[in-house]
Amino acid sequence: MFIGEFHHTLDEKGRLAVPIKFRAALAAGAVVTRGLDRSLFLYPKEAWATLAQKLAALPLSQADTRAFARLMLAGAMEAEVDKSGRITVPEYLREYAGIAKDVAVTGLYDRIEIWSEETWRDYAVKTERDSADIAERLGSLI
Repeated sequence: MFIGEFHHTLDEKGRLAVPIKFRAALAAGAVVTRGLDRSLFLYPKEAWATLAQKLAALPLSQADTRAFARLMLAGAMEAEVDKSGRITVPEYLREYAGIAKDVAVTGLYDRIEIWSEETWRDYAVKTERDSADIAERLGSLI
């Protein structure tokens, strides 16, 4: 289970230190891909396989499902945690998420999200401001 918010810096080779408490869950391998809201999603390989099967099973006849599957599947790249606890974030994914140097790494139960620090800060401020309205719309879920 991934929870928490961490702040790191990419090195000059595009490597990101994975928070120590997340490393064991990624030891068997991971997949990083385009996420939503200009973030990246990082999944343990096993969780990715389950999600990828669901995405591949979406109906090809619907434009929205094709687009979403393409976003997630075509953007995916295997990521190995090196002996220093880092993964390399490919340049095309860094560009997609607007990540240059400062990064927010957030745990969201079954996945890790990787954000540009600035984008995360803007998103968090907006979400915190709207949290009461969001909670009301979710109703009985919380």
